[in-house]
This record gives sequence, structure tokens and C-alpha cells, in this order.
Amino acid sequence: MRWAGGLQLLLLLASTSWATSLQIPLVVEQLPTIITQTSGPIIALPYDSSVTISCEATGNPQPQFRWTKDGVDFTPPEVIDPTKGTFVVQNKQLTQHHGKYRCYASNKLGTAMTEEIQLIALSVPKFPKEMLDPIEVKEGDPLVLKCNPPASVVPRQIHWMSINLQHIPQDERVSMGIDGNLYFSHTIQNDTRTDYTCVAAFNKIRTIIQKSPMTVLVRSDAAPALSKPRILLPSGVQTEVVLLKGKELKLECLPGGFPPPTVEWIKMGDNLPEGTKYENFGRLLTVASVNEGMEGKYMCKANNSEGDEVHYFDVIVEEPPQWLSEPPQSQLSVIGSDVQIRCAVSGKPVPDITWRKNGEIFRDDPGQKQRIFEDRVVLHNARPEDSAVYQCEASNRHGILLANVNIMVMNMAPLILTADLQEYAVVQGGNIVLNCSVFGSPPPSISWARNEISADIEGERLLVLTNNSLQLISAEKNDSGGYVCVASNSEGKSSITALLDVKDPTKIVTLPQDTQVISGTAAQLMCGAEFDKSLENSFEVTWMKDDEEIPLNFEEKYFLTKGMLQIMNVNLSDQGVYTCIARTSVDMDNASAIVTVLDIPDAPVNLEISELQGPRNISLSWTPGNENNSPVTEFVVEYEESQWDPGKWKELKKVPGNLATANLILHGHLSYQFRVYAANMVGPGPPSEPTLRHKTPPAAPDQNPENIKIQGYLPHQMEISWDPLLPTEHNGPGLEYRVSYRRLGVDEEFKESLVKRHSFVVRNTSTFVPYEIKIQSRNSHGWGPEPKIITGYSGEDVPTAAPRDVAVEVINTTVLRVSWTPVPPVTVRGHLGGYNIHWLRKRSFLNPSKLLDERQSLSFPGKRNHAIVPRLEPFSEYSLTVNVFNKKGNGPKSDPVSFSTPEGVPGQVPILTTSNAQKDSILLVWGPPSETKGILTGYLLQYHLINESSLEVLESQEKNISAPDTTQWQLRDLQEGRLYRFQLRACTRAGCGPPRAQESRTINPEGVASLQRDFSTRGWLIGTMCAVALLTLVAIIACFVRRNKGGKYSGTPQPAQPKDMLSMEQVKEKEDLHPDVESQGMNDDTFCEYSDSEEKPLKGSLCSLTANDDTGDSLSGDSLVDYADGGGEFDEDGSFIGEYSGPKHRGSVSEPNGHSLVAQV
Repeated sequence: MRWAGGLQLLLLLASTSWATSLQIPLVVEQLPTIITQTSGPIIALPYDSSVTISCEATGNPQPQFRWTKDGVDFTPPEVIDPTKGTFVVQNKQLTQHHGKYRCYASNKLGTAMTEEIQLIALSVPKFPKEMLDPIEVKEGDPLVLKCNPPASVVPRQIHWMSINLQHIPQDERVSMGIDGNLYFSHTIQNDTRTDYTCVAAFNKIRTIIQKSPMTVLVRSDAAPALSKPRILLPSGVQTEVVLLKGKELKLECLPGGFPPPTVEWIKMGDNLPEGTKYENFGRLLTVASVNEGMEGKYMCKANNSEGDEVHYFDVIVEEPPQWLSEPPQSQLSVIGSDVQIRCAVSGKPVPDITWRKNGEIFRDDPGQKQRIFEDRVVLHNARPEDSAVYQCEASNRHGILLANVNIMVMNMAPLILTADLQEYAVVQGGNIVLNCSVFGSPPPSISWARNEISADIEGERLLVLTNNSLQLISAEKNDSGGYVCVASNSEGKSSITALLDVKDPTKIVTLPQDTQVISGTAAQLMCGAEFDKSLENSFEVTWMKDDEEIPLNFEEKYFLTKGMLQIMNVNLSDQGVYTCIARTSVDMDNASAIVTVLDIPDAPVNLEISELQGPRNISLSWTPGNENNSPVTEFVVEYEESQWDPGKWKELKKVPGNLATANLILHGHLSYQFRVYAANMVGPGPPSEPTLRHKTPPAAPDQNPENIKIQGYLPHQMEISWDPLLPTEHNGPGLEYRVSYRRLGVDEEFKESLVKRHSFVVRNTSTFVPYEIKIQSRNSHGWGPEPKIITGYSGEDVPTAAPRDVAVEVINTTVLRVSWTPVPPVTVRGHLGGYNIHWLRKRSFLNPSKLLDERQSLSFPGKRNHAIVPRLEPFSEYSLTVNVFNKKGNGPKSDPVSFSTPEGVPGQVPILTTSNAQKDSILLVWGPPSETKGILTGYLLQYHLINESSLEVLESQEKNISAPDTTQWQLRDLQEGRLYRFQLRACTRAGCGPPRAQESRTINPEGVASLQRDFSTRGWLIGTMCAVALLTLVAIIACFVRRNKGGKYSGTPQPAQPKDMLSMEQVKEKEDLHPDVESQGMNDDTFCEYSDSEEKPLKGSLCSLTANDDTGDSLSGDSLVDYADGGGEFDEDGSFIGEYSGPKHRGSVSEPNGHSLVAQV
């Protein structure tokens, strides 16, 4: 039985085909064949909008359809497709279309038909309206309340309920039978009630109905008497039970009696079937699926203390008609042959078989040689007019089985259905099947030939299949060509040619590689393939993920470019097996790679707190979350407390990733929550859910303050400060600190003070005296641990003594060694900071009448008695003093010491040009050096003849120019048309400075005439170049003059220098940029360099000028490393070789022994 309704319509209208069509091409005339029909019965539900009854068939000519209803011709109300027999019945017409339908499909050759399709238009079931009299019964007697639900093909459920929809209680005494009635084995007084209601629920049609309430009155005249069992259901002594094979067996035996009888089941002469179950307190026997072996006689026996009673069930298992093996098959026969149709069925009772021809009853006719022998039909010497649709219909009381058998009697020459000259392609090494589909009667014989050569071509690699196709195994290139299929029978002959082309195989040569990728980044998979170039138009590359095709460019997720698949913004759902498929119209190849996505770990779960040694010493455990393909490296435990910083989570402890527990020491007087997150190489994961609150009791402090500082800002007091305990470290209310102190080395008790702040001042102390100090915390619950004692000093004061025996030693033109006798320690009156050296440049011997006031200073930290002073100006007169300093300030200066620096070598000439070149002479023009560093004595000119091809020096000469005011020189006796290199140095009595080089060539006489011819056209160019050279020379001379006047040696105080420190590499770089004939170390232009702007010093400057340094109470901003003891080497101009380090004071540069160089600010 099937249902038609709503959304389930397509499922309920299951389509089946009961006839097997012949394999006859549609181009050949053939009988109708039913291909789709609706199997019945169809139950139309009240809320169904319509019901569709299907009938479809094929044939040539196209079949025509007709219907019968209850055996009478019927015109369908609404046909969906004129070429099909399917029609629709609308809801409003369902009642009038109730009946049995059969579809007939006919053409000129015959008629096929369907089984009968029953349409049942279901109405809503109802209980009849009735007035029920009260039922009166004597206490102790049995009682049956009948429900009698309305008949319906829809499954139903029966319930006995009260008027307020409460179920009537059921037990061994009161139970409902499978017929829906309510059975009482005996009644009691409490059974009296007026609302016994039978409720029927039809879930399929969403309907619940109820019968009118019944009234039961139990009369109690005396105590109920005991009674012998009697069977209330079923009635009589024996019941015959007939059911279909495979159905569920249900045998019910409901007894009456007092006390309530028990029921026993027996199968006469045999054991009860395997799988037998009992329900309803043993009163219902069920077997899930019956077969013939379960037939027989069953007995139920009801028994109580008063006796017993039995009832017998005769179980008979039957079955509807069914095919013994398969339905009879359609046949194609040649004219004159005998045709036999067999309808082999089984069933119980034995089915009756009815034969039809084209839908009409077919009877035995010996004269026409058409014989019927019960389950078979024989057609002797069949003729074309015997072609028809024969119907075999087998039926018994349980069902009907119908088969349409198409019998075609015909002779026909071979008809090859496969197209001629059809092209086939196969890759080298592959297999291919060349088709040759043929129809004919009698069946044609098939042969294959190569290129119309009639020889048999079957062999190791060529095989003719049962369907007449030719299979080629492991194709080779020389297999390309034509293959001829020839079909022949008694009616004729036909042939076709198949064209085969063997291609190069498609092969993936660049395989995708397994890869690991971090979530949120992009994954890349390469896939490169080779293929037959003739298949280029059909070649494509597709990708699969876990056997599902990837939609490229889907939501900007996947991109394919030049054989590379890019997966953007990957996440865990993107990991899996990715398969690259390279495909042509002929073949394909594939390769796979695994993409593993690494992501942050999932949050831990199941956090649990257990106390170890009390509520302040706990163990926190958890269950790690998914690692997401990257091992957890660590777990981080965080806490939040509600008193001091609610809502803010802070890190408490880290544990290795292979642990899932942490022992925690907690502070007192807090309410904690804990959470844990995991971290792996990708990053930290989300935190877990927080634990419940964990409260700790108050306690004495666990620790004392740290980072205690002792400072003396005033000479006669000492300030003590410390880092206070964090609020969470208080462990309880009332936190304060006990400060204890006493003088070091004095036998006296500690003086103590309790304070709540985190600083304390000791007043009226001696200057710079050592003290012992300790600080202990406490709260209202006790003292913290015993504190450690630290040592500090009271306030400092400025030093009182100046260094003595100050002496200087001039090392070279710019470097000085200073020595002194250190001051007595008692006069320092504080921690020794070091010594300051101050020097004053009074005058330059180049201009002795001009008085200068250029002051500089350097600081030298630590205890020392000598230092090196660099960066002095050559050929100058100086005055120098030394003073000691501490944190409080500078001590008095020593008596001044005067000294002079010797001459130095001059700087480089600023410009050197050549002009007026002749065939044997060249004019050199230059500017004087901007820094002479002494009295200029003249110039040294060197000139070299150069080989223009190899650039080697062929000849060198030099010329001493003794006149210092000379700025040009005419060189003569040079070789004509040759290249020369000129080097010019300025000289003093100390030596000559670095050279300035220039190259030029003499004139070739042969080129002079050409030059004169072109002079008129190039004169403007030469004039312009000379003007530019002259202007450049004037500008450079003006810059150097300005620098001498107000730049590097200006007495104007410079702005404070930046604290940028020079590394040794920076110093060496500047030295390389300014080579010196006297020194390969530091030169004058790199150590103390100033910008021409008075607003901004050059970066990296170490020295500056001060207008006045007489205050004595401020520290110099710069300090210098002392290299006098072998820590560094100095050249004559004051350059030194050593290391620099970070600052000790402003602008300081550390030397290797830890001292520092500080430039003046």
C-alpha cells in the first residue's frame, strides 16, 4: 500500500516497470513497452492537493494511451503530457474518482497494459453519534468495554482515557486488546466511573477522534467470589489465523476470572518459534517474521487457583503470487520458428494464470497453432502477424502479478547503429573499445578487419567482445588507423569503419607536495602536467579536496594560476587530501598531497582545584584542548582577584606543554578565579572558562619590601625608600613597615619606626656615614619574615680639597698627558665620581696678538692620577686645571698650569685645477689650505706621466715651491699629447699635509688645427665651463674663510651637544675619509667637528666650547678614556686608537678598562 500526499508525493508514487523491452533500436518499428506506472493502491489523504497516476511507454510508432476505471473506458480529467498517459486528479474530484484504474498503451503492432491501480479517496473517520446506557456489573465479574473504532486503511492507535485526558491505568487485571476493547478480568468497586472514553488517533491524517464516554457501575452486594478462568478474547474454542509470509504473527489471549489468571503459551507438537516475545503481561504472543515452518496449532492456557481454560489457534502461512526466478522475457524471433512463453509463478493458494494478447483474453486455438498449457503459451511456426504484447496475469486472494511480454517475429538485414567513420582516441598504453552495435534478424555475425583487409585481426591485444565491439589492449603508436566492422546474416550485409588515433598519455610531472601551513596564511600546491599537444583544447586541470571538486575563485578562497593552487586564509576546515587532476578528452592523471593546517590550540577544559597544604597551596589541573596539529609548548595559568583589580587577568605561572597541572602558591585574603590557555608555535590559544571563586584566608605577609634605596640629598640626612608590597601581597588588612637603622661598626641598638608609606627620612646625621638598615612588613595578622640587612650612606657634600702636583706632558701637536696627586679620601665627603680637567686656549701663535677664550673640559670617572687630553689645537698656548667631583658636585680647582702645543702639518689644499694646456706645458691653480696648523713654508708638487691604456705611472718628478703665497705654477718641458697626474701638498716646518690630485693632458699639435676650426662653434661652451670653474673656486675659498672665522674655533658658546656616541667603526670610517701623512689614527676634522650653523651641532660631535667654567659646582658633561698607561696609541695630531662604549655621563665614550670619555656640553 502506498500513500500520496504533499511533499511525499514523489516518494509515494513509486514508479516501476514490469516488462523488459527488447534491445531494438527506435528506428525499427516495435511494440509498446510500459516503462513507468504507478503501483497501487493509492490512498488520497484529505489534505492532499492532488493525486498523480502515472503511465509512460515507448514504442515505434509512438504509443497512444487509454484508461479504464472499474473495467469501463474512462477519460482522464487532466492529462499532463499528450505523449504520455499520466493524469492528475485534483482534491475536489478525489471522491468521485474512487476506483480501480488500468492504463493501455497501443500502436499498430500491439497493446501493453498495466496492473490495476486502486485509488482510495480517504474521508475523515468518525465515531457514530450514540447515546450509551450505563453498564452495570457485579463486583468480581469480568467486563469488556467495546471501542469499535471506525474502519480505515490508515493505521491507528487506540487509547482509553478519562474525560480530562488521563490514561486509564492498565495492569494484569485491566488491559486493552489489539482490537481496541478494554478487558477487565474481574471488576472491583474502584472501577466505577462515568468517563471511560475510547480515543482513536490517526497520525497519518493528523486526526484524533473519541467515542462518547461510557459509564460503568460496579455493584457490590457482598465480597466477590473466586471464579475459574474463562477466555474473553478470542471467543470459542479455536481460531484460524491466516497471514502472509514475512508478516508479524500476533496471537492474543485475554482471560477473565478472579484472582486474575496467568497465561501460558504452547505450540502443539513443537517448540515455540525462535524469537517469540510476550507483551501485555504475557497475554500477547508475537513473532517478528513468519515462514512456513511456523505453521501449526498453538494453545493458550489461562490458569488461576480455581482452575484453567484453553484456546487453540490454527496458524496458516500463505503468500501472494511471485515469480519463481524472473518475469518472462520479451523475445525477437525469425519467421517460421517456434516461440514459447512461460509464466513461472509460485504462491499460496496456487495462483490462477490468465493469458491476454494485446490486452484481450487469449484462448487456446489448436487450429491456429496457438496453444496454452497452464503456465505457458506456445506459438508454432510463428508468422509476423503473431507479433504482439502477450500478458501473463497470476492471481490469488492475496494479490495479482502481471507481466507484459513483447514477441517480435520478423526477418531483417543487418542494421549497424554505430556511425561510420567514427573517430576514437586512446593514449599510448591504454585500452580502447571500438563499437559496432548491430541489429538484425536473424542475429548477424560480426567480423573485424584492419584497413579493409578481411583477415582476422584477433590476437594478444585485440579481442572481439560479446557485444560485437573490438577491444584493443595496451595501444601502441602503430595501432593508429582504420578498423572495419562487417555484419552479415541471411538477409544481407553491412559494414562501417572506425578511425583510431593513439595519443601521448597525460602525465603529472610536477607533483603536489605534502605541506604544513599556519592558519590565516595561504597554502600553495604545484601541479604540472605533460599531454598530447593535439588535445590542448580539451586539456584542463581541476582540483579535488577529500574527493569533492573545489570551486575555483569561490568567495576569493581558491585561485589557480599557472599550475599552482592557492588556498587563501586557510583554517582548520581547509586541511585534507588535495588531488590534482590533469584531464584531456582521452585520459587523465592525478596526484595527491596532504595539507595540514597548524592553528593555535583550543582552550583547555575541565579545570579543577584541589588543596595541597591548605587553601593557599593548591593544585590546578585541566584537560588540554585540541593541539590543532602543532604541539603545545606551554600552558599559562592566569588569575583574577575581585578585591584590588577586579576583571583584570594577570599571568601567574607557566608550565611545560607536556603537563596538565600546576601547583600554585597564593596570597592571603583574596578571592581568586583561574583560567588557563595553551600556546604552540603558531601562537597563544583562547583561554579556558574561569573556575569558580577560590577564597584564601588572611595571613601575615610572606615577604618584605625589595629594591631598597638609600640616598642623601642633603648633607645631614639620609632618605630610605623601597618598592611597596603590591596590594595582592598584603595577605590581610593593616599593612605597615618597620624601618630599623643604626651606624655601621658602632655597638648600639637599632632605632625603629613604623610607617605606612614607602619612604623614611633619618635626619641630623653626619656627612657620608655608613648605616645598617632593614625593613620588615607586617599586617594585622603578624610580621613578615626576618629582613636582610643592607648598608647605605648618609648625605654627601661637595669635596673640600683640590688635586696637587698637577703636571703636563705634551705628546704631540694635539695630545697632552696630565698627571696629579689625588685628593685625600676624607676630603671627598661622598662617593668619588672622578676628576675633571679644564683647559683654556689663550692664543694661537699664528696670530699671537689676538687673545682667545676657548674653554673645554673632560671628565674622567673613578680613582686615578693621570689622564690623556686629546683634540688640542696645534701651535697654541694653553692653561689647564684639575678638580675632583662626587655626586654632590665639584671640588675646588687646582692651580693653573700653562703649556704650548707645537706646529702641525697643514690640511689639504681645497682646490687644484689645470688650465692653459699647451703641447709641453700646463698651468696649475690652487687655493691655500684652510688650516695651516703652523707657519706655511711652501708646497710640494709631484707630477706623474701616465700610460693611458694601463694607467701605470711611467715617470715621476717633483717640485718644491718655497714661496708660501704662491697659488699657481706653470709646468714646462712636458711631453706633448700625454696624460699627467698632479699631486699638490701644503707644508709647514712640521711636514707636508695630504695631497690634492688632478689629471690633465698636454695638447697634440695635430689636434690644434681641428680645435681652431671648431673653436668658433664651441667657444660659448668653453667660456661657460671657465665661468663655472671660477665661480666654484670663489665659493669654496669663501666657505673656508667663513669656517676659520666663526666655525670650528669660534669663541661663541655652542649649543649643548647631543648624547650620540661614536663607535670605533664610526671613528675609523671618518679616519679613512681624511687620510693624514702624519697619522693614520684620528685627525682634527673628525674628533671635534661642528656644523656651520650655530643652532644645531653636528651629529656625533664629542667636543664643544664653553664660555665660562668658573662655577666649580657643576660637572663637565664629557669624559675621556685615559690611554697613557698603554690603553691606546696616539699619533702626533692627537688621534688615538681604542674602543668606545656606551655613556657613563652625557656624551661619554668608554675605554677598554671601563673608563669613559666625555665631551664638554
